[in-house]
Amino acid sequence: MKKILLLEDDEILAESLMELLEAEGFYITHVLNGEDALEATFSSHFDIYLFDVNVPELNGFELLKSLRDSGDKTPTIFLTALVDVSSLAEGFEVGADDYLKKPFDFDELLIRMQALFKKQYNTYLNEIKVADFIFYIEKSELYKKDIFIALSPYELKLTTLFFKELDKTLSKEYLVEELSYDKEMSDGALRVHINKLRKLALPIVTIKGVGYRLSSS
Repeated sequence: MKKILLLEDDEILAESLMELLEAEGFYITHVLNGEDALEATFSSHFDIYLFDVNVPELNGFELLKSLRDSGDKTPTIFLTALVDVSSLAEGFEVGADDYLKKPFDFDELLIRMQALFKKQYNTYLNEIKVADFIFYIEKSELYKKDIFIALSPYELKLTTLFFKELDKTLSKEYLVEELSYDKEMSDGALRVHINKLRKLALPIVTIKGVGYRLSSS
């Protein structure tokens, strides 16, 4: 289940968006101001940010600039009533991936979100195939020969990282950092999760002294 951080101080609009997005299978964290949004990013990992701009305490532009300056690359869509070209330019300058002007069609928002998910995996398709496995991007689900494989949160996070960076070596340090979003991950715990994925026959290769790689061949 993909996790969304929604920053929107219009509670009626937020409730409508949450209801629609949850019906599509997303898990939503809703905050009303920029400071709470920033705090939420420290305690949880999100797959996408949906940010209004004119919100209390820390506006959407300031918030995203702070996140990008800290190295946070989470895909971000601004949902805003600001329609002037200068605001549009500022939104992209601080690191937005997309910019949707209010009022907007919900189906259009979904299409733009799905496009960003696929872009992360360097593909225009909704699925990536490796050996007998298929990873479905929009649902973040792994199948082996059409059989769904239930994964723990850490195993799903690892699987997602490997499919995003298919055929690329990921350092142990990077993987440990990415998996330490709710509690500190150790090298030993990382090896345990890697071994569980290998028992499924996922072709994860050890690159001695560096890290691991999911091989497509």
